[in-house]
Parts: sequence; C-alpha cells; structure tokens
Amino acid sequence: MAPRANWKGFLRIGEVSCAVALYTAASTSERIAFHTVNRATGHRVRREFVDAETGRPVERDDQVKGYEVAQGDYVILEPEEVAATVPDSDKTLEVSAFLRCGEIDQVYFDKPYYLAPADKAAEEAFALIREGMRKKGVAAIARTVLFRRVRTVLIRAHDEGMIATTLNFDYEVRSASEAFKDIPSMRIKGEMLELAEHIIRTKAGEFDITAFDDRYESALAELVKAKAEGRKIGKGVFPWAASGRSLSLGRSEGITKVIFDEADDRVIGACIVGPNAGDLIAEVALAIEMGADAVDLGHTIHPHPTLSETVNFAAEMFEGTITDLIPPKKRH
Repeated sequence: MAPRANWKGFLRIGEVSCAVALYTAASTSERIAFHTVNRATGHRVRREFVDAETGRPVERDDQVKGYEVAQGDYVILEPEEVAATVPDSDKTLEVSAFLRCGEIDQVYFDKPYYLAPADKAAEEAFALIREGMRKKGVAAIARTVLFRRVRTVLIRAHDEGMIATTLNFDYEVRSASEAFKDIPSMRIKGEMLELAEHIIRTKAGEFDITAFDDRYESALAELVKAKAEGRKIGKGVFPWAASGRSLSLGRSEGITKVIFDEADDRVIGACIVGPNAGDLIAEVALAIEMGADAVDLGHTIHPHPTLSETVNFAAEMFEGTITDLIPPKKRH
C-alpha cells in the first residue's frame, strides 16, 4: 500500500511551482504499543475526565481549554475562539531564501518529512528545483501552515526526492550559553591533547544506523512473543568488553545476547551488536534450525581469539558456567 501523504500543496520558487506532498520520514508507529487492561477481567479500561475538586465526571461538551493566570484561576477559551487563531493556509511552501546546507545549527531541527511530487505533471518542475539545489549545494527556507501552525521548513535535495525538516522557533530552543554557563573555560594542550587525538583516531569509523539496535524494544518483543506462546524465556548476555578479540579491534561496545526456552534450554533467538554481527548470527540461526540447546553451544569448540567465541560465552552466561567473567548463579 502506498504511503499516505500528511500534507499536500505547492512548492513555489518565484515563478516556478509544482504540486508536492509531505510524507512522514520518522515514525514511532512500529514500536510495540500497550493497552491498559483490568488484570482481573482482561478487559480494556477507558479514560474518564473528572473534576479535580468534586470528583464528578465531566461530559465532553463541558471540557474546554483553560490557561492558568494564578493558582486555581483560569482564563477559559471556547473551542471556536481557539479555532479562530489558526492561520489561513494557501497550501504553498513559499521559498524565501537559499543558504548553504550547513548554515543552520541542527539544534533548530524539529521533524523530518519526505517531500515528493504530488502527481506526474509536477515531476519535471520538481526535478528542476531539486537538481538546481543539489548542484549549488544549497537548501531552501520556506514557510507555510502545517498542522494548524505557521512553520518554517528547511528543504534539501535527497536521493530522487527532498527532505523537508520543520524548524523549531527561537523561543523553543534553550540558550547554549545558559546551558553551558557552569562549565569552566579550560585550554588543553601538549600530551593530553595528543592523547585525546589518538583516542579519536583509534575510534574513527563510519555511521551505519543498522548497527544500533533498540535493546528495550527487542526485549519487549521477545517477552511478548514468549508470553503469547506460553513460554518462559531466559537469556545469556556476553559484553564484548570482555572479549580479547573485540578489544584488539578497538570495538569494545558490542554485545552478544542469546535467547533460550527455559523449558528445555533450546536456542530460540539472538541479538548481536558489533562488527560482523551479521556473519556471527549465522551460527545461532543454525543452532535454532538444528534444535541445539545451551550445552550444545557451550561445548562447541570456537577458535581463539575470535568474535565467534562470544556466542559460546553467552551460552555459558545463561548456564552459569562461564570462567571468563564472574558467572551468574548456576541454573542446575
């Protein structure tokens, strides 16, 4: 199914314009979401607004906006009064200026959207604007009404489309000087500065977003799946900071986590973060296919020193038999 546009309108630069559509670039909709339920019945519960003083429920028609001017004293705003403050929209991203892409401090970046042609007729003009900005290495500043507010938008060429990032207003961004005012001014030089530069060189790398996992989300997914299937799960976690091979690579931040079914200790999953994780997890995939358990992994001979040992060590962490770290309590 094609993604649904959040907004449709026109991108205009002087006399050149084209129909465009905004699509969400970053979303939390794929995260695990919970409902609040009654433990006793398993039924969902509903939220009800009550008067803070009387404790009585307040009907929807009686709920209005209020701005507190003094403790317990509110200025009441009726729905039609609030609606009247919403600015009129002409559905046009009117470009006011072009600037070098790095000129805006990223602290002002709010939320990114994909900007694409809204129809076939707009594709040529859209490509003209995109390639012109790409060739000049510039971004466009535009304003329009988005989601009931006038927003400033930074537009940049990106692959075959563009990225439109809404910008925070000045009053929404805290002053850096205020945030850093208690940090003393220090000048580092000589050997200490050289040491810092050496550490930075040894940690030099390339950004790969797939190398970073949401461990909380992964753990929730594992827990939900196991409980839905009526299984109790366990895990063995081995930090790469205890791996000689990982330390020699200068990548001690990795981790190997293997998931087991506590009923029979069979391997049912894994999460590996670090260099060559995609290669290492193949061993766990084979273990799942063969019905291997924690003892099978622990008794498998792994070359030393290698990253593949971390799978072995994770199994031993689960069993409580590891000797390379202080082991958890033995399970048997």
